[in-house]
Amino acid sequence: MKPSIVIGTRSSPLALWQTEFVRSALLRQFPHLRFEIRTIKTKGDKILDSPLSKIGDKGLFTREIEQALLAGEIDLAVHSLKDLPTQVPEGLMIAAITAREDTRDVLISNDGYTLRTLPVGARIATGSLRRRAQLLALRPDLETCDMRGNLHTRFKKFDERHALSHEHPEHLDGMLLAFAGVHRLGLDERISQVISHDEILPAVGQGALAIEIRIDDDAMRALVASLNDPDTELCTKAERSLLRHLEGGCQIPIGAYASLIDEHLTLSAFIGTVDGKRYLRSSLSCILAGDFPARLKRAEQLGMELGETLLANGGRDILSSIRS
Repeated sequence: MKPSIVIGTRSSPLALWQTEFVRSALLRQFPHLRFEIRTIKTKGDKILDSPLSKIGDKGLFTREIEQALLAGEIDLAVHSLKDLPTQVPEGLMIAAITAREDTRDVLISNDGYTLRTLPVGARIATGSLRRRAQLLALRPDLETCDMRGNLHTRFKKFDERHALSHEHPEHLDGMLLAFAGVHRLGLDERISQVISHDEILPAVGQGALAIEIRIDDDAMRALVASLNDPDTELCTKAERSLLRHLEGGCQIPIGAYASLIDEHLTLSAFIGTVDGKRYLRSSLSCILAGDFPARLKRAEQLGMELGETLLANGGRDILSSIRS
């Protein structure tokens, strides 16, 4: 084992928190090793004046990091799993998926609103088509606007625009974010509502971290193996299989959440148009049995089955209308 391991990551405060979390976990097990963090700017970090859906959806926050990994410039990469495309580049693999944080979304409101108490016509910021579609399906009277940037930047923008008069066209009443990021950066006091899965389903893989390595690097695979959480792996494999089957990405409003209780795996999913006027929501369950590889295979099958159910029940038409 080389004495110094280089970990690649994005440079945002949240990405650095996540990478330091992984680094600390590895140091506890391997105190004799040195772990260096190297930040890498991705396309999604560089282009901040356009909605994500307008600049592409394949590896916006991962491609440059993966290129550095393939080139041997870094030894492993830490990603938010929800940022990783379902097809990992040839030569790389996800070697570990960490135990999940709370997967729910949250509403930020300086006035203490919830989704149900927001006034008619309230303006809500989000950079996610998934959140926008589900919010408008719940509250078609609301207005939405795009919000990009790291979390601290978003909070600054939100506070500035909330301070504007209600008549101002850029005034904001609320903002939607993932609980995991808000909590990891210690901003829980800004949350006015933690939104249930019954109202808004999260992004595929939300709340989990993925450790990516070169597929032929057995030493790194052994190093990070203990960071893998089997239950989270099963749940996120089902979600990613669903997304892969639907061929979804940043431009497609898809939400999904898998839960595992004992051996009972339940997967729920949402697919809809960006305006929330047409949408489907469905769930499927199965029992996981056998050894771990067999359980993983069954979890992925459940994702494909639910994806096919959604397509057959109108999802194909919804996807066609979005892509056209």
